[in-house]
Amino acid sequence: MFKVLAKDGAAKYGRFETVHGTIETPVFMNVGTAGAIKGAVAAEDLKEIKTQVELSNTYHLHVRPGDKIVKQLGGLHRFMNWDKPILTDSGGFQVFSLAGLRKIKEEGVYFNSHVDGRKIFMGPEESMQIQSNLASTIAMAFDECPSSVASRDYIENSVARTARWLKRCRKEMNRLNGLEDTINKNQMLFGINQGGIYDDVRIEHAKAISDIDLDGYAIGGLAVGESHAEMYRIIEKVVPYLPGDKPVYLMGVGTPANILEAVERGVDFFDCVYPSRNGRHGHVYTNAGKLNLFNAKYETDDRPIEEGCQCPACKYHTRAYIRHLLKAKEMLGMRLCVLHNLYFYNTMMEEIREAIKAGRYSEYKNNKLEGFKENDKN
Repeated sequence: MFKVLAKDGAAKYGRFETVHGTIETPVFMNVGTAGAIKGAVAAEDLKEIKTQVELSNTYHLHVRPGDKIVKQLGGLHRFMNWDKPILTDSGGFQVFSLAGLRKIKEEGVYFNSHVDGRKIFMGPEESMQIQSNLASTIAMAFDECPSSVASRDYIENSVARTARWLKRCRKEMNRLNGLEDTINKNQMLFGINQGGIYDDVRIEHAKAISDIDLDGYAIGGLAVGESHAEMYRIIEKVVPYLPGDKPVYLMGVGTPANILEAVERGVDFFDCVYPSRNGRHGHVYTNAGKLNLFNAKYETDDRPIEEGCQCPACKYHTRAYIRHLLKAKEMLGMRLCVLHNLYFYNTMMEEIREAIKAGRYSEYKNNKLEGFKENDKN
């Protein structure tokens, strides 16, 4: 299913075959938590901006509209009108982000819905059942994402429980994929490495999950408060202990610079809300760094966000016009900024793949990082 076709140091270019099409890696997955990219971006827009994989969230879709409703309507692909790969996060991150609304037990996690307060239980089996109903291409194992500042004792206990949960996820997915009414009987499962910033805990957990037959392996629990240096160190420690013939996914990361550094350390899959979230606030990415289009200096700027960019915003609109839309609180302003940012990320991933194939990734990375600093000098 995953074939590495070129390597440049630890950076690798590969192809991952799925029932919904081939994914070229390294890849950035565009985040549509509740089945849509925030910022009025539709599935047909995703194809125009070169999206390979859309990512949605199990917990949020379970809360509304309900995974059983999505299944009744033919699964998430049909619901969204998106025919390419979809990865669904397991709900495990909500164990971290909804800390004030949950209780963790061996059987799973008890939540109070952030929408209406109703009680929800989700364990490994329930997460797999919800994701099977959604019929995503890739399902994530249910885990706990502990805080980066949690004590070593807490993290060790959490990781041990996450390892037990993974075995339950594997067993339940095997069962679900064999049921007659399952929409996607080829649903894949990725396991998640945890361990905070403790190298030895991370390595032991990586060894443990590598012994389980999975379709891919993720590094979770980073970009949650630790420094960039700590994050890069953990990636360097963990990747060598994960199977080399399976993709590695760094969850929730990150900035363009984070991605460039992580690719150099052997990561294949990425996702992050930054491009859409920043776009909705008028912050746009360029090869010369990030711009804030709310700044007064763009009031009469008749250039596109970035010269030569072929995204829907840059092809047709000026910085001045987009700034006007943002200031007037017109939704089109947010939409154009989000489309530009996602196009920027997806184009950067194309460039990364080409640089690896050409054996010049280090040169590409250094030039890209240097370019990002240009606006800081002005």
